[in-house]
Amino acid sequence: MEVTVRYFAGARAAAGRREEAAPAGRSLDDLLDELAHRHGPRLAAVLQVASFLVDGGTCHDRQTPLPAGATIDVLPPFAGG
Repeated sequence: MEVTVRYFAGARAAAGRREEAAPAGRSLDDLLDELAHRHGPRLAAVLQVASFLVDGGTCHDRQTPLPAGATIDVLPPFAGG
């Protein structure tokens, strides 16, 4: 049982990949801790300022367990006008 983590823009560069699988059933905060540990300080810094979508919707409760099959989008702040 897994979730798919998709990285965009600076998060993709920091993670060194477009997406990856991670175990389901943990909270978003727990998942982010694992990803920071797995990919190092560059991604950890991005995760501190990023926004997250779970199955296309804004994640309001970062302690709720992530369901199997969910897609988590990691969206760093975007510049532009």
